[in-house]
Amino acid sequence: MNLKELLTVLPQYGLPHHALSNLMAKLTHCRNSTWKNLFIKTIVRLYGVNMAEAKYPDPDSYASFNEFFTRELQDGARTFASGRDELACPADGEVSQAGKIEAGRIFQAKGRDYSVLELLGGDAERAAAFSDGRFATIYLSPKDYHRLHMPLAGTLKEMIHVPGRLFSVNNTTVGAVPNLFARNERVACIFDTEAGPMALILVGAIFVSSVETVWHGVVTPPTVSQARVWQYGADAPTLAKGAEMGRFNMGSTIIVLFGPEQVAWHADLTAGRPVRLGESIGRHLV
Repeated sequence: MNLKELLTVLPQYGLPHHALSNLMAKLTHCRNSTWKNLFIKTIVRLYGVNMAEAKYPDPDSYASFNEFFTRELQDGARTFASGRDELACPADGEVSQAGKIEAGRIFQAKGRDYSVLELLGGDAERAAAFSDGRFATIYLSPKDYHRLHMPLAGTLKEMIHVPGRLFSVNNTTVGAVPNLFARNERVACIFDTEAGPMALILVGAIFVSSVETVWHGVVTPPTVSQARVWQYGADAPTLAKGAEMGRFNMGSTIIVLFGPEQVAWHADLTAGRPVRLGESIGRHLV
């Protein structure tokens, strides 16, 4: 660990992650106009947020910072890959990593990896569907659109809320903290699709005050001591390709998993590449 990593990462081990996130939740939902307008305009300026593509471009029009952070886009601001076999990017952001799941393990960064079994809450049958499959990890920065959409149509089968820590998910921390994505609190959503099982894992991070889905609402908080599982039967929701499936109230990372021999990522889907919601990131093979 170099000096930058030491100074960035080691203090995080001792931080009260969930207490800080709860405090951030209060601040981001505050409706004091002076506070929220200052907070919003500061983030717009510091991160270069493109308000011209927002449904409501005026920063003062949002009732709270969280409403701004989870803002809708104008109609037509994103175009979804329309080919029947194309996979649409689920979020704006940057590729952290993408590739093959090797013997049930996913590459994190700098020689570190973690297991699908841990990521999906410890159920061997659930994890086995993705062993030797494909994964893509996409990081959302504060400037990005923070709603998440379906890469292709799918029927929800299971949702798992796995408790954990809330380390930062920036590049420095991802490269230094072992098992980070299988260590942080997360919500995993398993869908049946034309390309077989698909998992969308919404990973929490420091100051991520909540994760929610369109069918459930807010999943976390509260945090819990044991994993929670919801299974969906005959009344399971089916979401179209490009449909909104969830959002981060503050930003983090989404991980996409498919089973073996089901999908192929485009060759340029590599670490560090910026991506936009809806663009084609690969194709399914079945």
